[in-house]
Amino acid sequence: MVEEYGAASDRSRDHGSDRASEQEDDMTATAASAVLDRDGLDALVGALVAQGRTVVGPTVRDGAIVLAELTTADALPYGWGVELDAGRYRLVPREDGAAFAHSAGPQSWKSYLHPARERLWSADRTPEGQVTFTEHTAEPPSYAFLGVRPCDLRAIAIQDRVLTGGRYEDSGYGGRRRRALLIAAECTEPGATCFCVSAGGGPAADPGYDLALTEVIDDEGHRFLARAGSEEGARLLERVPHRAADPVTEATARTSVDAARDRMGRALPATDLRALLSGNPEAARWNDVAERCLTCGNCTMVCPTCFCTTTEEVTDLTGDHTERWQRWDSCFDLDFSYLHGGPVRRSARSRYRQWLTHKLATWHDQFDTSGCVGCGRCIAWCPVGIDITEEVAALEAERETETD
Repeated sequence: MVEEYGAASDRSRDHGSDRASEQEDDMTATAASAVLDRDGLDALVGALVAQGRTVVGPTVRDGAIVLAELTTADALPYGWGVELDAGRYRLVPREDGAAFAHSAGPQSWKSYLHPARERLWSADRTPEGQVTFTEHTAEPPSYAFLGVRPCDLRAIAIQDRVLTGGRYEDSGYGGRRRRALLIAAECTEPGATCFCVSAGGGPAADPGYDLALTEVIDDEGHRFLARAGSEEGARLLERVPHRAADPVTEATARTSVDAARDRMGRALPATDLRALLSGNPEAARWNDVAERCLTCGNCTMVCPTCFCTTTEEVTDLTGDHTERWQRWDSCFDLDFSYLHGGPVRRSARSRYRQWLTHKLATWHDQFDTSGCVGCGRCIAWCPVGIDITEEVAALEAERETETD
């Protein structure tokens, strides 16, 4: 678990009340825009593969839209969307053939930048009784992430701050992050569990991407408005077939993204969440949610910003070889807060309260930002359908009742 923190990385941005105007400005950035058709998008993937990059993007597998390695853009989920609700996720066909008209799936890019298990070092004992240690620092892969949602782009910026912005960098994360190229896909189809606008974000991509794509489907055809956000992104765009952006495509792209802002499925209350969560540790609502919460940790596993880890030693049967692995941990785990004599947070009530309070309140104290980007994964993938926006609204209503 990271305890030190410091200044934000250059790619991180605080969530301010002027988010909407900043996103609008970004949509009209002075950098030249281009238009790719489906063949151009496939050429983009081919160019990335030719560079020796591992291209990762959304695809359909096992009844869901998941992240996987791609060798061609044909593997993208063309013609598929999703239906979401609390504790519910369904893949549904679309008639328009869109590739990026779906909400966030069960995985985030955290799975690649901050993997669930990572070997740190190993130790071997020789027949003479000597012990040698080997640090495992393999060359990090050169990733190209295709189809990064704006909420996930913000999540990556938050993890940059947490894992590389302090005195002690997570070197594994840092190495993978520095070699990763980010291709954002702006949101035109928010889902029923999305609430990024009320979390300080929105459907437009913030700076931090190398390329940003906005999918456009109308009478003029199926195409992607592309904008470069870095020199590397601009060079990549030059290598693939494209044409200069036309006013119709730019206007349609802007309208689609603006309309998505007004179609969020959920919203956090418009209140001071830091004061609400930190100031009400004894609220009765914590008991209510504890009766439903399974403390399974699903919400922390699918969350794109949760970062906590633990380490474990793995020894072979001979006792002559051991390895230390870092793996994801969760504040819902009973042993997560274990000290001499037992865990500090024994009850489901205390563990859920810890997670939600840290995510929306004390994260600000550590990292100068919220830990929530409003992707809605914790709602969709909770087995009992606990809704973070509903819980916060209930806490706010209880506080107002007590102050009347």
